[in-house]
Amino acid sequence: MDLLIKNGQVISHENQLIPVQLWIRNKTIYAIGKVFDEQYFDQVIDAKNQLVTQGLVDVHVHLREPGFAYKETIQTGSQAASRGGFTTICAMPNLNPVPDTLERFVQVQEIINQDAINHVLQYAPITKNLRSEELVDQVTLKKAGAFAFTNDGNGVQTAKTMYLAMKEAAENNHTIVAHTEDESLLFNGVMHEGQKARELGLPGIMSATESSQIARDLLLAEQTGAHYHVCHVSSKESVRVIRQAKDAGVHVTCEVCPHHLLLADEDITQNHGYWKMNPPLRAKEDQEALINGLLDGTIDCIATDHAPHSFVEKNQDFLDSPFGIVGSEYAFQLIYTTFVKEGIFTLEQVINWMAIKPAEIFGLTVNRLNIGDKADLAIFDIEHPYTVDEKRFLSQAKNTPFIGKELFGDTLYTLVDGKIVWQGETL
Repeated sequence: MDLLIKNGQVISHENQLIPVQLWIRNKTIYAIGKVFDEQYFDQVIDAKNQLVTQGLVDVHVHLREPGFAYKETIQTGSQAASRGGFTTICAMPNLNPVPDTLERFVQVQEIINQDAINHVLQYAPITKNLRSEELVDQVTLKKAGAFAFTNDGNGVQTAKTMYLAMKEAAENNHTIVAHTEDESLLFNGVMHEGQKARELGLPGIMSATESSQIARDLLLAEQTGAHYHVCHVSSKESVRVIRQAKDAGVHVTCEVCPHHLLLADEDITQNHGYWKMNPPLRAKEDQEALINGLLDGTIDCIATDHAPHSFVEKNQDFLDSPFGIVGSEYAFQLIYTTFVKEGIFTLEQVINWMAIKPAEIFGLTVNRLNIGDKADLAIFDIEHPYTVDEKRFLSQAKNTPFIGKELFGDTLYTLVDGKIVWQGETL
């Protein structure tokens, strides 16, 4: 089938929007030009002078299936990501059962193959059942399709275990992806240790809970030569030690989440579960360090950490609700509205952090909107505002404090392998 995207605009290397028409054939970009004769096409999409980009890549989502399908499923999570313009997402292994054996991993992969509407890459755990000290068989799971290895949701508590995991990963060119949290420093905390926690009378979580384990792991990564990727960096101390490690030549990459870029603990308006996430919203100076870390290259990419929970679970206070915030359906829109329109980030930078860099650092095929590239594309309306409405969510979960926020960049179309998997409201 031949598909034409006409009247689109793409961002140039000079950060200028330039007109483009894309001819899609056999799942790839077949030709790029200014005018094509529409009679030769089976289907035509009129982008109406809106932004056309390569599909976004999210290296950190929770799809909850198997084991927690009441929160989210591979089907609904995949749909939600497509609604946000993501064509590739990478799913965490904190499932039930944990995909820590070949048989269990293949079971998850079968659901993905059956139900996902975009590219879903599945992580395998670092250790058996996520909490043990017994390492998984990395080689076997990688051959079965494991994207990388992580115990996300739990920090690896023992340095010996992390060292051995990194050693094996380095020998086999695998990536270790870390949720960094020293549980001995948690003290039952539920939000950032700061003035807001004191005002609400809630136990706090020190920044050192995160940064101290990052510092440990960076030395182990230097020792082993492994590629070490840090999930959801949230504190200024974490940014500092990662910057120092990069300067020292350690093979470390890291991600930041939109909610940590947009919010600080002082923005929390009430003791409610929609504000509870892990890592927590930290201080204003941490938020500023994250923004600066992106701009100076210390932080490599933006990932959502889409973490769905049921309404009953999250409609509670901080002490009783689980950690987590959804983000797949409005991540680009938050970043575009808050940072691009305000002149803090360029659109070219954002596309790099949300589409190109995530693919590069994990060795995926990079889509640069060239002829021959895969036709994984998104079209965003960057002209007209819309309101984040939980009734429009395709995710089963609604747990976010951003409901009701006015944003720009609503997703008009998402294409995966040249096929429309999401179509929004017509302009």
